[in-house]
Amino acid sequence: MDKIDNQFLITGDAIRKLQELPDKSIDLVVTDPPYNLNKNYGNSQDRLEFDEYIEFSKNWISECSRVLKDNGSIYVFMGMRYISYIYEILERTFGFVFNGWITWYYTQGVGKTKGFSPRHDDILYFTKNTKNFTFNLDDIRVPQKFYRSVNNMRGANPGNVWEFSHMHYCNTNRQRHPTQKPEGLYERMILASSNEGDTVLDPFLGSGTSLRVCQQLKRHGIGIDNNSEYIEMAKNRLLEPFVGFDSMDERMSRVPNDLNDPDIRITYLYNHIEWFLKNHKDAVPGFLEEVKSKYLVKMIETGQISIFDDYGIRI
Repeated sequence: MDKIDNQFLITGDAIRKLQELPDKSIDLVVTDPPYNLNKNYGNSQDRLEFDEYIEFSKNWISECSRVLKDNGSIYVFMGMRYISYIYEILERTFGFVFNGWITWYYTQGVGKTKGFSPRHDDILYFTKNTKNFTFNLDDIRVPQKFYRSVNNMRGANPGNVWEFSHMHYCNTNRQRHPTQKPEGLYERMILASSNEGDTVLDPFLGSGTSLRVCQQLKRHGIGIDNNSEYIEMAKNRLLEPFVGFDSMDERMSRVPNDLNDPDIRITYLYNHIEWFLKNHKDAVPGFLEEVKSKYLVKMIETGQISIFDDYGIRI
């Protein structure tokens, strides 16, 4: 086991290593298990017979159920071919409570000439308890399109369709892993369903995205992977300087229309940066450029241009 900044990295078989964790010691499980689609994971091939894959899924979900606290939650990425079976295992076999079916929509993906090209993955969201579970809505809200006195300007619920770009090979944070997911996806799930100091488990760590997000959000992370090269990859990510997560819901940087009251406008703009761009400092300049395009004349008239100076934006 390796430890970096309260992030624990464990090399070995997921089920065997899960069996070593204490009962009810985990606040949140967020994981991207193999989809059984014949992916090459370096030291293993994701190719089991149907019954073998179902049994494998039952075994790791059983262990996650055991280690998850009674008020805990679980998010599971899954491809279309097996998602209905994973849903049934979670609900019917282990008694988890269904809370949401999240669709991750991306604009580019695998092209097909016979059939429709896939443009989404899905995430199953279940809890252990019907009512007693963590859900921090204020931490995951998205900005409103318009300022209205009747709106909650802390933002709106992001809904269950999430648009994040794929981890393209041109992305500077792209790792040598076949199924790397954007950090923004994990940011939303971890913020929503855990609190600072909680313990988050990922039994299929892969390139280390979940632990990188836990590290920055002040959660304790436990990641397991049977490929030592991926563990080293994850360790290296944890040692890199942080400038912002590698992906973001584009709505986070949108500037509401009709921010016409000077006092409301300047207060909101500073709040927006803290509420929505706290983990995306690299997106602040783009946000303020949009502010300039909408409100610069009014802000000059009301003497409110210091916000641009605060962030090094030229007028």
